[in-house]
Amino acid sequence: MNYLAHLHLGGQLPAQLLGSLYGDFVKGRLQGQFSPQIESAIQLHRSIDRYTDSHPLIGEALSRFTLTRRRYAGIVLDVFFDHCLARDWALYADQPLERFTSRVYRVLAEEPALPGRLAQIAPYMAADDWLGSYREFAVMEQVLRGIGRRLTRPEELGHAMQELRALYEPLSEDFRVFYPELQRFSNSQLAIQL
Repeated sequence: MNYLAHLHLGGQLPAQLLGSLYGDFVKGRLQGQFSPQIESAIQLHRSIDRYTDSHPLIGEALSRFTLTRRRYAGIVLDVFFDHCLARDWALYADQPLERFTSRVYRVLAEEPALPGRLAQIAPYMAADDWLGSYREFAVMEQVLRGIGRRLTRPEELGHAMQELRALYEPLSEDFRVFYPELQRFSNSQLAIQL
């Protein structure tokens, strides 16, 4: 899962929203550098990633990719699933996407000590409405290009958009089947944290 899904699944309190994003920017053991609520949200982020990576439906979805290198197919799928979530937001959330994303951006803006690279990209994320823009399939190309700039072999993402166009319907169906299962998993994990 990518940013939007983690934010949607990780709880709606400000510390939970922060930790849901921190999970992509904070590596290694958590040793009290953040509040207990943020560290719990980071742990949930990591649990969601493990659940997703080991799920048979995700294995099937990844096996659909033939041109995009297998090692990057997971990244492409994560981004595409955020597109599916944004596109079909009303099916999975009880508030409009615009209200949700505005709240996330406000929480980020009010946090004075965002970790590492998140501190650098948060202003751009809000200014360009990264989360809401996932609704538009064409944005996937920009997102993947941005990811490619951080890879040692960005050319391996070269066929990603071509494959996403060809696989749009089957991957959308994979999302429709998988995401409710992931919601149930994350809700059960959140219930344990309470």
